[in-house]
Formats: sequence, C-alpha cells, structure tokens
Amino acid sequence: MASLSLYLGLLVLCTLALVHCDLNDGPIRVYDIRASNLKGRLLSKPDPYVKVWCGPAFGGMSSILKNQANPTWPGEFNFVDIIRKSVLKLEVWDNNVGPDHRLGTCTTTVRPGTHTETCHLKKGTVYYTYSYDYSH
Repeated sequence: MASLSLYLGLLVLCTLALVHCDLNDGPIRVYDIRASNLKGRLLSKPDPYVKVWCGPAFGGMSSILKNQANPTWPGEFNFVDIIRKSVLKLEVWDNNVGPDHRLGTCTTTVRPGTHTETCHLKKGTVYYTYSYDYSH
C-alpha cells in the first residue's frame, strides 16, 4: 500500500511539472530604463534610482544618479523562468539623507515579445523596454 501511495504521489508531481511547463516559462530582460521630469522634494532635483521585480523575484536596483530630473539608467535586469502573465514592477525612488522617498510605481503584465512601456507618475514619466522569450 505504501508503494502505491508513493507511486500516486510521484504521478501527481510529474503531472504538476508538466502543467508548469505549459505555462510558457522563459527569461525576461528589462532595459533602456529612463525617466523625464522627475521631481524631488522641495525645490531640489532628485537623486533617482529604480528597483525591479518580476512576479515574486526581486531583480535588484539600479545605480543612484545624482541631481537628475531626466535620468537614463545604465544596465539591465534579467529574470529566468518567469511564468507568463507575471507582473513586472518598477519602483522609482529618490535617494535622501533620511528615508528615501518613492516617486512612483510602474506595473505591467508581461506578454511575449519586446515591448516599450510608458508609465506616468504623479511627478514625471518613466520609460522602459522588456523582452519576454517564452519557451513554447
């Protein structure tokens, strides 16, 4: 009886693995992140940086660009084995002496292909491109 339970358990796991593969897992690359007309606190220009997530995976943060209302961040963020229809999230922050200030959040549901997105914040606009290469 124990071997039958083990067999059924393995069968269920294998079935789940097959279902998971059918969800179009694949890598996502986020790049060409830039912004325009960002506003810092009071009259100062912001020291902006970006944090990036895809689904539950944190991709990291960009470099902090000093006194930049119209920054272009170098580099890219890469995620592997992302399930289709995951949410890509970018948070734009202003680096401060005290607690950092979030300038806004951009979200989009990923879809196959290469897409350039525009995200309007309360004080500025963010542009970024992502490529989603799905396996099916």
